[in-house]
Amino acid sequence: MRQFIVFIFIVCSLSISNAQDRQVIDKVVGVVGQELVLLSDIEDQYSLAKKRQPELGVEARCIIMDQVLAQNLMLNQARLDSIVVTDNEVESQLDARIKQILQYMQGDEKQFEEYYGATVPQVRAQFRVDLENKLLIERMQQQIIADATVTPSEVKDFFNQIPKDSLPFFNSEVEVAEIVIYPSHNMMEKTKAREKLEDIRQQIIDGAQFAELAKKYSDDPGSGAQGGDLGWATRGSYVGEFEAEAYNLETNELSEVIETQFGYHLLELLERRGNSIHVRHILITPEITPADEELARSRLDSVRYLVIHDSIPFAYAVNRFSDEDIPSYTNGGNLVNPKTGNTFYEVGDLDPDIYFTIDTMEVNDLSAPFQFTEQTGRKGYRAIQLRSRTKPHKASLAKDYSKIKAAALESKKNKFMSEWVEQKIKDTYIELDPQYSGCEDLEKWKTGY
Repeated sequence: MRQFIVFIFIVCSLSISNAQDRQVIDKVVGVVGQELVLLSDIEDQYSLAKKRQPELGVEARCIIMDQVLAQNLMLNQARLDSIVVTDNEVESQLDARIKQILQYMQGDEKQFEEYYGATVPQVRAQFRVDLENKLLIERMQQQIIADATVTPSEVKDFFNQIPKDSLPFFNSEVEVAEIVIYPSHNMMEKTKAREKLEDIRQQIIDGAQFAELAKKYSDDPGSGAQGGDLGWATRGSYVGEFEAEAYNLETNELSEVIETQFGYHLLELLERRGNSIHVRHILITPEITPADEELARSRLDSVRYLVIHDSIPFAYAVNRFSDEDIPSYTNGGNLVNPKTGNTFYEVGDLDPDIYFTIDTMEVNDLSAPFQFTEQTGRKGYRAIQLRSRTKPHKASLAKDYSKIKAAALESKKNKFMSEWVEQKIKDTYIELDPQYSGCEDLEKWKTGY
């Protein structure tokens, strides 16, 4: 249950609760240095945890309180240590968060206001302080665990401390790699797309509203619904051609039509703050015809033939022919599991199209090209190579060293955090409301001065 509560606490700290559902209770139930803990903070998180796991008992409040106190201890120390979070960092994350929420609501600001009981600017103002505090806590955490490393002998000791009858059982895992080729736009479709955007540009020059035309015509599903607004960003956030044009614009200046790998763009610079810019754009993407798709599939099939018949190594095929903008390109074609950060996947974690493709393959086989669709709607062709496959087995150092090392490192980080918290409690003013006097989890907090 403790792990579940910690998970809920993290979710609460990263998400945005519904303002209409929040019941504000103005009662301070904890003081950590100069940071206050409100009863409403505890009750909001308890209510969310209860919805997700109805069998939770009242003791869950004690675990939540323990986590909130620890967060406030780090926040208090971050302020004492003068850790800095810049306005640009806060604004950038606020923009991303609001943009993501609006995307879920298909850009409907009325729905947003009904859900949160406030306008977008009002919600931004409400979230700003909480987000700044969250970033300060993250910086403090990074400092505390910065020196946490594990040696091979520590990994071995960690593994040997696990009772043999408690060793985890790992499911079958695979490593897969890919060669990816996207269809190219033919010249006729590119010309049509550019001319369409040139016409839109002229409409804006003649007095049409940029935002309205973006909503009507832009092929960017994320920003189009927001009138083309991309929010605040720093250098390195956009592809080269787009970024070069954006940083060369003056405030409120309209760009010429530019081309990137995504299509044709029309930009307008709204604001600039130092190295950060706030731009909006209209994207027109040339259509991919069936002939363009077949050409890409045929090209990948030819590459596959060369690899299978040993004319070229797989790694060379990736480097020479695979799309350079996909994450696997810089990893020799190997896919990295976002859950673990390594190249091993439980078969159930694979995309369905990859799962069914490798189901009957032998190690080192290379599949025939098949089409896939990204979340953005972009379509491409990939050929999958099965690099390795393990059978279900109990954990062992020989087969699962990377996983055991990650677990050992996580254990050490937790130890660093626990030791730091226990030490800082002794040096920090702590006050708890008597209603938590029966919580065993909070005994350590009573040692504060």
